[in-house]
Amino acid sequence: MFYDLDRGEDSVKVKKLGTTTVGLLFDGGVVLATDRRVTAGHFIAHSKGKKIHKIDDNVGMTISGVVADAQAMIDILRFHVRIYKMERGAMMPLKAVATLASNIFFAYRLYPLIADVIIAGVDEAPGLYNIDLFGSLSSDDYISTGSGSPIAYGILEAEYHKGMGADDAVKLAAKAVHYAMRRDSASGDGIDMAVIDRSGYRELTSEEKRRVIESL
Repeated sequence: MFYDLDRGEDSVKVKKLGTTTVGLLFDGGVVLATDRRVTAGHFIAHSKGKKIHKIDDNVGMTISGVVADAQAMIDILRFHVRIYKMERGAMMPLKAVATLASNIFFAYRLYPLIADVIIAGVDEAPGLYNIDLFGSLSSDDYISTGSGSPIAYGILEAEYHKGMGADDAVKLAAKAVHYAMRRDSASGDGIDMAVIDRSGYRELTSEEKRRVIESL
């Protein structure tokens, strides 16, 4: 679990408990990066959690939150993009996927799906969206979620620039997650990364990730 809902008499307070996910745009595509540690409170439940998922050939998604709720959202989105493709013979637009996720989260707001996701991909242009557990939808050039996000944002805000190339974007995303893992005890156990561009969705191999980390 990465979120804990503290329900007071008059409000609901959401406390982030773990993980680090990052997404950033580059010239022609988008990079997603996450740590691999799965926590339950202060307990490390798993060291090889998968937090980057392919939704379609042009769309990927990162997850943080209650694992079951996040996986349910993945399944729902995959179902709808496949139905869209069967009926229309084309991939669902990226903005439509993000809006669909936002609508689903909002519909469950009274008994929320405890998850915070990044949805990214390429259709007419690269795009990057963040949707929280209440359905709030935002878009930016770079986004980070989870308890390690303050550290990741410090690096992204200092080093990100528009129009950067794919190699530089991969290195920056890896650096943001890498240093978040060094300062945030709820993040760790390695990095997963994916690149989405006009060639499609591709996850980096272990050897590619090793070379990137060694170059930091």
